Amino acid sequence: MSSILTFGSNMFKKLTDKYDKNFAHLSVYAGAGGDDAKDWAKMLFLMYFKYAQKRGWKVLITDDMAMEIRGDFAYGFLKKEAGVHRLVRISPFSSKKLRHTSFALIEVVPILPDIENQKIVIPESDLRIDTFRSSGPGGQNVQKLETAVRVVHIPTGVVASCQSERSQLQNKDRALRLLKSKLFNLMMENQKQELSQLRVKVKPEWGSQIRSYVLHPYKLVKDHRTKTESSQPDDVLAGDLDKFIESELGLE
Repeated sequence: MSSILTFGSNMFKKLTDKYDKNFAHLSVYAGAGGDDAKDWAKMLFLMYFKYAQKRGWKVLITDDMAMEIRGDFAYGFLKKEAGVHRLVRISPFSSKKLRHTSFALIEVVPILPDIENQKIVIPESDLRIDTFRSSGPGGQNVQKLETAVRVVHIPTGVVASCQSERSQLQNKDRALRLLKSKLFNLMMENQKQELSQLRVKVKPEWGSQIRSYVLHPYKLVKDHRTKTESSQPDDVLAGDLDKFIESELGLE
């Protein structure tokens, strides 16, 4: 029995959207805050990686700060994690040990089934495809050949990239599939707008956060939508997100 059932059947009753059962692709983008923000983005990436492992889901790292999460209802449970996350702590990069606020943006999109993915046709003229060398830990190049692929949808600015596969062709195919999922997600959220206006830009900075993680001068994680709180931020950052996700689903 999957560990996801610890949520109880009532939670599954909330997951009624068409793609809630699908796998999910989650990306983390550093916002305002320089080195601290980049470090915060890495912390969030690890938090969701650990959460997925606790749920018994499989995780495929598709890019430096992006992962494909393969498990039933992965998108349904993670979709409301999308948004700006704020961290307050003593900066490990400050010689004066100053308190610092950092921001990062979480993006979550459903992985579309093959039949749905095939329905989305993107003109070649709307795409820019770049290749680069795959990178390992710390950004080190691990391959001499440019097998990694980044695809940009020019009209909207939506970007998808992949470097997890061995060949450039495989990475291109996976990146295109992800791009279609991202575009589809934007179209669902903005059905009345033209495609060129679909790029939703959330500026990761003060005042726009959905959740705050305070490590100093006190310890608290607070969701600003549900008012759910935890005085154990270390546990939350270790992937203990059940309480927050359950309360998010209660907003449905």
